[in-house]
Amino acid sequence: MFTPAFAQTAAAGQPGALEMLLPFTLIAVVFYFLLIRPQQKRVKEHKAMIASLKRGDTVVTSGGLIGKVARVVEDADEVELDLGNEVKVRVVRSMIADVRGKTQPVKPEKAANDKGKDESKK
Repeated sequence: MFTPAFAQTAAAGQPGALEMLLPFTLIAVVFYFLLIRPQQKRVKEHKAMIASLKRGDTVVTSGGLIGKVARVVEDADEVELDLGNEVKVRVVRSMIADVRGKTQPVKPEKAANDKGKDESKK
């Protein structure tokens, strides 16, 4: 059915080791740029967000609770949230999913003017 010449040329076309590794290498590069690198970037942004938490920030936990940061303990890995109606809970910092509202620092000029107004009312 097949001629001996055709059978010999088919056997000679075996791919080399480099040709067999090339597709796996390309798949690894695609996985790095589409999956691994963006995830590392998200983790880095989340760590920066957690590190910049301040008292008064409105946050959302991964469990869906929304509250204001009542106390930030620098040495510990937890934050105290005020959920309203005098309900306070302690939350592990890594469980904070999003910061919705950042508190703005009071400008020194405005703070000085407010003190002057309060003293004049007395």
